[in-house]
Amino acid sequence: MSSIVERADVVIVGAGFTGLSAALELKRAGIDFLVVEARDRVGGRVEAIRNGLGELIDSGGQFFCEDMPEITALARARGKTFVKTYVDGEFITYPSMSAVKTERMYRTAMAIRERMNRIEPDDPAITGLSVADWLERQQDEADAKAGFRSMIEGLWCLPLHKVPLWYLIDNDRRITNEVPELQYSLGETMQSLADDLASDLGDRLRPNEPVMRIEHGVQSVRVATPSGLIEAQAVLVAVPPATAAKLAFAPALPPALSKALGVWESGAVIKMLVRYARPFWRERDLSGMVMWRDLPGLFACDASQDAGHAALTVFVGGPRALRWRQLGETALRAEVTARLVDALGPQAADIVDFSSRDWTNDRWSGGAYSDLIVDVMAHDAERIILAGAPPVYFAASEVSPSFPGYVEGAIVAGRIAAAKIQSAIATSASGS
Repeated sequence: MSSIVERADVVIVGAGFTGLSAALELKRAGIDFLVVEARDRVGGRVEAIRNGLGELIDSGGQFFCEDMPEITALARARGKTFVKTYVDGEFITYPSMSAVKTERMYRTAMAIRERMNRIEPDDPAITGLSVADWLERQQDEADAKAGFRSMIEGLWCLPLHKVPLWYLIDNDRRITNEVPELQYSLGETMQSLADDLASDLGDRLRPNEPVMRIEHGVQSVRVATPSGLIEAQAVLVAVPPATAAKLAFAPALPPALSKALGVWESGAVIKMLVRYARPFWRERDLSGMVMWRDLPGLFACDASQDAGHAALTVFVGGPRALRWRQLGETALRAEVTARLVDALGPQAADIVDFSSRDWTNDRWSGGAYSDLIVDVMAHDAERIILAGAPPVYFAASEVSPSFPGYVEGAIVAGRIAAAKIQSAIATSASGS
């Protein structure tokens, strides 16, 4: 075994918004910590890259709204530029429908979602049902059910037959925004906010340090990285559940906790930014928002920064993302271009730049915005994960009490975990 090279009160594994938020809370409390991050950057599922025009663009998590108080306050406090998403004009569904039918389809799809959420997650009548099972039993029009399927597979990025109905209800109830969740993006990119938080951590943040093993006892832990061992009073594993399940623990975690981490699966999503010389869709009184009814999981919206930065963000999630990832960049661009032309007309082919980020098999954070529980019987998985096995603690956006799967949820989860660890350390100190 390597000699101990460093000591800290707490080791945080992962520098996404969960880990960064926890670290800042511990810093404010005067608790010494180290954050180890496998990637060469912070942010986790938030990321920025340069497109073919040299512009810095969000290739990961991007959108938020004013009903997400923590991310909104944080962005304002850091002086970020709020770019309002353009939503004026007609919302397109393809294959095309009249505006009246589109509105009816959308309202009915939302009514299906609301009807679903009126069911209690622990209702015995839904035991063992997937979302697909339940949807098949509904008496709504086929178009509305297709719209619901596309919406759910686009947001949660797994096929409906894999998602337990009780889990989606419980998850969706925690997403409480009344204004659209695509309301804002940050002019400087969401990644810039993660970078700002990281800059406050100084040398207590260690990128390029993947965790190889977590050794834990009753009152201490040792975290092994390529640089050596870090001994601490506690470790916070601040990565998605499916990623946490892959970590090596010595001794093995309690069976119930290990099982709870193992019932999650990452979804699949590919995110694309399609740049144009001008937002031509606005000239036809279109919002740029498109949902393909015949291609569940495919969705587009206006992501223009300003009149000189016209763009559509296109997402493909769920089973279609897994199929399209096999195409390669050139064929993917051709496929998406054809779909945009179908929905928005021939001007959609006049692309200035096409950038894509395939998240479907990301090594460190899974394949989509969030991991999902895929075991219909795993009702206690989140509770067990949040209880952890002190001094080993877990936190992730997925298990947040508000906005699971969003940056907002990650911030909340990180702060809650930090408060729990701070309390445990204080209790230990008073008893020693």
